[in-house]
Amino acid sequence: MLTRLLFLLSLATTAQATEPLVLLTENFPPYNMSTDGKSFAREPEIQGIAADLVREMFRRAEVPYSMTLRFPWTRVYQQARDTPNHGVFVMARQPDRENLFKWVGPLGPDDWVLLASQGSKIQLDNLQQAKGLRIGAYKGDAIAESLSKSGLKPVLVLRDQDNARKLSSGEIDLWATGDPAGRYLARQIGMTAFKTVLRFNGTQLYLALNKQVPDEVVKKLQDSLDQMREEGFVDATFARYL
Repeated sequence: MLTRLLFLLSLATTAQATEPLVLLTENFPPYNMSTDGKSFAREPEIQGIAADLVREMFRRAEVPYSMTLRFPWTRVYQQARDTPNHGVFVMARQPDRENLFKWVGPLGPDDWVLLASQGSKIQLDNLQQAKGLRIGAYKGDAIAESLSKSGLKPVLVLRDQDNARKLSSGEIDLWATGDPAGRYLARQIGMTAFKTVLRFNGTQLYLALNKQVPDEVVKKLQDSLDQMREEGFVDATFARYL
């Protein structure tokens, strides 16, 4: 009887281990985005640097998965954090998030910048000099959280591309965004007349997995990504988009 019970438990564990990981993402070009620009997409209508890297990583590691792009970011973040067998990308690996997930990466950089329109006379040496200015940021993003912790009061939107339009129309004085993401979004709406007035931070972006994802799965994925980097696959993927 005990032998049969152990056998059944072994089968259940194996089934759980091979259950596809549910990967969630958002529109955050050029790292991840829907092919039609809409706020919901499934494979294969998801593209971008990180999406391509994650696909290849899972293929090499022979780990089954599904990939869905949803909106807003706060929803997919919460779902990945609270739901077993889930993950989310790309996410800045910040100290206050470190123990909330298991991490695979880095997938790429995200330099934090303040952008102004080309004709703006704003000049900054540090963040504190931006107090009193209208700073657009993206709700739930690490950049917005960092600005708030620094005592600034960013004007939040649900989609970062809306900040590009607001900066272009003069609704905000500065746009707090990432580089290369901000440059890519601005070009998408034909906005080229902008300048960087402050580069105030930088971080690396990762695939964040729910804490209950087995360590052996995390290691297989990380080993695959490391191999891809050594072979030049990561650099070649960046070159296709930038």
